[in-house]
Amino acid sequence: MKFELQREELLKPLQTTIGVVERRQTMPILANVLLQVENDCFWITGTDLEIEMVAQGICNAESNGSATVSGRKLLDIVRSLPEGITVQCSVDNDRLALRANRSRFSLATLPVTDFPVSRAQESDIRLTLNQGQLKTLFDLTQFGMAHQDVRYYLNGLLLDLRPGLLRAVATDGHRLSMAETVLEGGSSETRQLIVPRKGILELQKLLGEGDIELQISGNQIGASMNGIRFTSKLVDGRFPDYEKVIPPHLPRTLTVDRLQLRQALSRAAILSNEKFRGVRLSLDKEGVTIRAHNAEQEEAEEFLSGQYQGEPMEIGFNVNYILEPLAVLSTEAVCLKFSDANGSCVISAVNETAPAIPSSHVVMPMRL
Repeated sequence: MKFELQREELLKPLQTTIGVVERRQTMPILANVLLQVENDCFWITGTDLEIEMVAQGICNAESNGSATVSGRKLLDIVRSLPEGITVQCSVDNDRLALRANRSRFSLATLPVTDFPVSRAQESDIRLTLNQGQLKTLFDLTQFGMAHQDVRYYLNGLLLDLRPGLLRAVATDGHRLSMAETVLEGGSSETRQLIVPRKGILELQKLLGEGDIELQISGNQIGASMNGIRFTSKLVDGRFPDYEKVIPPHLPRTLTVDRLQLRQALSRAAILSNEKFRGVRLSLDKEGVTIRAHNAEQEEAEEFLSGQYQGEPMEIGFNVNYILEPLAVLSTEAVCLKFSDANGSCVISAVNETAPAIPSSHVVMPMRL
């Protein structure tokens, strides 16, 4: 295998695939990426056995072939080279030689036959949608995913496919975020699948402009876009019935400026308990008063005027669970709906006529 190309042509595919390469692993081969060259095209593949990422590029190939080499070492070398420089790569005697002007590097390789490549499965469902549409769907929900929860089915994002509709749902048992988008052309399929947390975060980084094709099979989801192929195993589990979590009738409603509420909560949170991050909201016809205190008897109080309908009440929340939805909603005003001091709160955007990606965020209260 021998080929040459511009530094940037090699750097971008490496940056795309390196996210799935684990820093710590029990199998040395998983620290490597698979480099394949054929007819002036090359492919770089990274995997952690659960997720596989393949990025394609163009090169000037003198001879075809394949090799596996340390992904992070190769990325660090290419990243540190001057911009616009020509990089020459060749494999000889189990070594990958890399040359760029007067720089020379020799990297160890491992047998290509040891590299685990996922087997392509026949897709049951194929969907094509806009990358920006999918990215917004993920942005509005992914922060609600659990992290290393024993309820493994919460450590991922639910994609609920319904006729003409795709819904994304994430929950960690304390809060829930849901967003949905209309599928143009419509799909008559109905399917629920849980994509693991790492897969969602890696796919989210890739999304930009243009279309993306999703391929769904029995226990895999694949995505193809802009010369990149992403494959992830699905989480085998049953997601909770999330529709029952969203309260049907909430008699108390607070409408406030989103940015002002976010800033007031951020300031109050400075003096909240570092572990529990609790803030108390006091609601009345004037608006909302936000209070926080900590073990050192330090206190913060913020008042924010708004439109409140319903009986006055006090309720406590983990401030992070409110700040995260406020950060991703794009409207000037938001609506917080409550049942009582022991019930959940539903956060949604207002003053947005027929949003392309409507969303709801449910937050459970905490005792303070």
